[in-house]
Amino acid sequence: MPLITWRGADGTEIGAQVVPGTNLMKAAVAAGVPGIHGDCGGALACATCHVVAPGDWADRLGRPGVMEDEMLDMVEGERTPTSRLSCQIIAEDDLDGLVLAVPEAAR
Repeated sequence: MPLITWRGADGTEIGAQVVPGTNLMKAAVAAGVPGIHGDCGGALACATCHVVAPGDWADRLGRPGVMEDEMLDMVEGERTPTSRLSCQIIAEDDLDGLVLAVPEAAR
């Protein structure tokens, strides 16, 4: 199981072992990550699970799909080139060590 870490704007980190196949929004909510709400349950109908991937991970995670890209335009705070909705990132063993930033506006 990969270890995924969410880092808040204040530097606080919460890590969790995530079962492969689980989306990272559900994993963050289960781990109690502040700022990750997942109001729509992962249906791409909100932007309350916004995270920012480090540049070196962005290519490995892939680019947002069309619907995700449109939803990212609605995030509170600043959208970055490596912004993603965590509901669209599926845990896989090769994501072990991934650290996602939770933007300040989401907190």
